[in-house]
Amino acid sequence: MADSAAKREADSVGTDELSQRVKRAKTDNENGGGGAGKDPECENILSEFKTSAVLSDSAREKNIFIHGKLAGQEAVVILEKTPIREDSLAELFSGSRLKLEMRNDIYTTYRLQAPPEFNEIKTTVVCPATEKHVKKYQRQESFLVEETGEDYQSITLPYIQKQSFSVQWVHNILEKKAEVERIVYEDPDPKLGFVLLPDFKWDQKQVDDLYLIAIAQQRDIRSLRDLTSEHLPLLQNIFQKGKEAVLQRYKLPASKLRVYLHYQPSYYHLHVHFTKLGYAAPGCGVERAHLLADVIQNLQSDPRYYETRTLYFPLMADDGLLGKFKEAERL
Repeated sequence: MADSAAKREADSVGTDELSQRVKRAKTDNENGGGGAGKDPECENILSEFKTSAVLSDSAREKNIFIHGKLAGQEAVVILEKTPIREDSLAELFSGSRLKLEMRNDIYTTYRLQAPPEFNEIKTTVVCPATEKHVKKYQRQESFLVEETGEDYQSITLPYIQKQSFSVQWVHNILEKKAEVERIVYEDPDPKLGFVLLPDFKWDQKQVDDLYLIAIAQQRDIRSLRDLTSEHLPLLQNIFQKGKEAVLQRYKLPASKLRVYLHYQPSYYHLHVHFTKLGYAAPGCGVERAHLLADVIQNLQSDPRYYETRTLYFPLMADDGLLGKFKEAERL
């Protein structure tokens, strides 16, 4: 699930102060990195972080998810090695030291000690973290759920309404209360408009792993299930203007973009993902991603397509929604 849903309204004494410290300390805020070229000094709040458990890690993805406490509050810290950029190779080669490990015929292995600026670790702090966040990042077994239109009405929708997942952080973006400097493009129209900005997973230092999120101005569309032919002008506007904004800003044509929606989404406010086609972004697999072009075409063919269609999506073993499907003997 997309990590943008990590923001939450705090409900304990001292949370506002801690939130400000967390915000200053992040290398990238919740929906993506800080402004390109900026290098603000930050207070190291991680010196106070007390580790409880490693939720998951990946040698292949070069990241680790850690659960613990920060100033007495539950927190999740995500550490991720940043990619090596092509435009930095000359400086990397000339400014590094090599330590020989092995030499055999034509093969030589070294440990390269790079200059400090090449050793940055992208760090995301989720605080205060809820049980949902901890489970989200924990390594778990996944199950593929088959959801009919009836299942959505009787199982999924009541679960969503009961949980009351907060999207206040989304409203803050739309109302220009947060992340204003990071907006790539904005259409303020209340019906057709959207805000386009970097997802927090993208460090904005190279376009090879470009990842942007288009957040709709409309606030009454939770997910794919709510979409009807009435929303076609909105979807077409996001699709067209989003591609134009990416071309203008990042010089990437539409033929190199993957534009899609998640189902289930990580937060229940309509948003569209824009990623570079060659980048294997989390959640871009067929079991969760729905190409926006297909969504538009399906709604043109059937105005109620996503109200009645059987949809498939993965859920983690500890997900509460999975439990509801098991209770209903639908899994």
